[in-house]
Amino acid sequence: MAAAIKKVGVIGAGQMGNGIAHVAALGGFDVILNDVSADRLKSAMATINGNLSRQIAKKLISEDARKQALARITATEKLDGLSDCDLVIETAVEKEETKRKIFNELCAVLKPEAIVASNTSSISITRLAASTDRPERFIGIHFMNPVPVMELVELIRGIATDDATFETAKAFVTKLGKQIAVSEDFPAFIVNRILLPMINEAIYTLYEGVGNVEAIDMAMKLGAHHPMGPLELADFIGLDTCLSIMQVLHEGLADSKYRPCPLLVKYVEAGWLGRKTQRGFYDYRGDKPVPTR
Repeated sequence: MAAAIKKVGVIGAGQMGNGIAHVAALGGFDVILNDVSADRLKSAMATINGNLSRQIAKKLISEDARKQALARITATEKLDGLSDCDLVIETAVEKEETKRKIFNELCAVLKPEAIVASNTSSISITRLAASTDRPERFIGIHFMNPVPVMELVELIRGIATDDATFETAKAFVTKLGKQIAVSEDFPAFIVNRILLPMINEAIYTLYEGVGNVEAIDMAMKLGAHHPMGPLELADFIGLDTCLSIMQVLHEGLADSKYRPCPLLVKYVEAGWLGRKTQRGFYDYRGDKPVPTR
């Protein structure tokens, strides 16, 4: 039997976390948004309000729906604030050690029947589940970015995930109005197993001098009808996240075709992580983005 989800916790108030909080609140769930930074929580609430207002302008939701959604979201800096949640979704940085530490602290305050999920885009659900006290009630719920706009959610069962947890997660995602792709628990799942090697290959194309940033992005936008060029997309995702996913693929599948491009490594080492740091394959500090190579 699928359990009834009424209150949803979201750990991390960054781009993914505030997006998940947004769609969950709009879907009628009470939401507890957690982050260690009060400033990030304040910024997240402002972002959610702005994105809801954008949906009103596009006539996707009403003003009343916006007010009700905002009223359903409560912010907290303490994990204790998630203690009565039925489902908690972690959206922390794509580092396994960080996620394990969060799950260890979270499980100590959660009620026994609560489901724990990770929004990880590449890390083994089975391995993360093993770091908790409830591997049978642990699942991967991978939202796409930006969450309010993208229709797809990947559901990933770990080896111990039970049927009730899977059915509950399916019902939750369906209520959000999203489409579900079920993936096996392999490195990077479906979307990023295909997408990130393409981005990495685009970076190799730049690294080897086959084309410059503008030529590579224009080639894929006009030649393959991609809505965004691969280097522009890498900046949007975050180059540190791109590197983390490629490292998971390279280590998990032991195939040289997944080796992260040295140029990607160099940009991350420089702290040029894309839009979030104002510099990546483009420089975003002026009136319009300018290629950095």
